[in-house]
Amino acid sequence: MPNMGHAETLKVCYDQWPPMTIFPSKGDAARGVVIDMVDHIYASQGYELEYYEVPLARGLDMVTAGLCDMLPEYPASEVSGKDFVYANEETFAYTTAFVVRRGDPWRYNGIQSMKGKHVATGPGWDYSSMSVDYQNYIDAPENSRFVDVVAGYDDVVDRVINMIKESRADLYADNDLVLQFVINRLNLNDELEIVRPGLEKKLVEKPIFSTKIPTAKRQELIRIWDEGRLSMKGETERMFLQKYNIAFEE
Repeated sequence: MPNMGHAETLKVCYDQWPPMTIFPSKGDAARGVVIDMVDHIYASQGYELEYYEVPLARGLDMVTAGLCDMLPEYPASEVSGKDFVYANEETFAYTTAFVVRRGDPWRYNGIQSMKGKHVATGPGWDYSSMSVDYQNYIDAPENSRFVDVVAGYDDVVDRVINMIKESRADLYADNDLVLQFVINRLNLNDELEIVRPGLEKKLVEKPIFSTKIPTAKRQELIRIWDEGRLSMKGETERMFLQKYNIAFEE
């Protein structure tokens, strides 16, 4: 039997994607919806959690090297990589939406509706799991003068939102919950609005676990996540979202 007097440590790498995952600051200890869920699930099973706040690429490298046990959100794929294994239960299947200036009648209706609009995005961001056509539009050299790539790690979404407010960009697509949170936090509901529908498919994210973890332990960690996440469906999930003043659109 394991020594129950010494809790096992779970090392968690995660990147900044408020409000789903947040780097805590001196004035605010919040770590975001998904990290709150991870903490709730594993702490209830006796684990101590150790967090590493890193850019996504660095987090993936750390999982690959076995320096972190898990990364709580990674775009779902049909196959796990040789360096990590997906959990079965997703964190969320996110609906996307667009943000535009309040009163702008523009709505997304396929790529033809993008014509003449300045769209903002981040460096290397991949929308192809939600819309191959949208990704191709952003990547196409002939559209480069209408695509603004905003460099950086932690504050890209904030900067993009302000660009739209200042008419330096026209629209931006992201997770609906992220848009709600950022616009609320920046107090820009009078200047900007979220418009739907967004891109054609949902963004499905799942936790990944390092293959450097012994198989039996990794399977146990995945089992704990899967059962814990299923038990949160409904009211408990809404409570985790409500803490950050966000909700899925009915």
